[in-house]
Amino acid sequence: MSKLIDYYFSPISPWTYLGHPRFTAMLKKYSAQVNVKPVDLGGKIFPISGGLPLPQRAPQRQAYRLVELVRWRDHLAMPLTIKPKFFPAPGDLSACLIIAAKDHGEDAALRMSWGLLKACWEQERNTGDVETLRAIATEQGLNSAELFDRAHSDEVKAKYASFTQEAIDRQVFGAPSYVIDGEIFWGQDRLDFVDRKLAAA
Repeated sequence: MSKLIDYYFSPISPWTYLGHPRFTAMLKKYSAQVNVKPVDLGGKIFPISGGLPLPQRAPQRQAYRLVELVRWRDHLAMPLTIKPKFFPAPGDLSACLIIAAKDHGEDAALRMSWGLLKACWEQERNTGDVETLRAIATEQGLNSAELFDRAHSDEVKAKYASFTQEAIDRQVFGAPSYVIDGEIFWGQDRLDFVDRKLAAA
């Protein structure tokens, strides 16, 4: 069994935000390796997997989502704005910035991911704003000018498309999804099972 995890997510997902600290702690606990792979969930994956962008979901599903966010926020004792001012924000540039950060290693990509997730769900910052994104990159110890140049490159855009297609091919349909040895664990509420899988590896 492998201790390599493919980590598929959207950089604007509240569930990814709620799971990210526990997931990164597991990576350290088990000395596991990670491939950070942000994907185009709303634009590419939802349309072919039965998912719907939040505004298009039935009212009862939207209402229950808010209940669950409150439950998990309280259970994990994490700061979380249930209805952040700038959600949903466009996620493509954020995803490409995370991929660009991978040039400096997966830890840098994880840091950039966390900076973006916190910005939306904890700090109510506009991750659709370029200057805000530049500030977040700097806060994570990254060269924002270099990162932006790389994020706009054809190579990084191709990787983003490739990660998204790879997720589709592996039948990933939601965020966050953790894939170990071909087995999908969907949702931050499945991290206990990820822990067991890594413990047995």
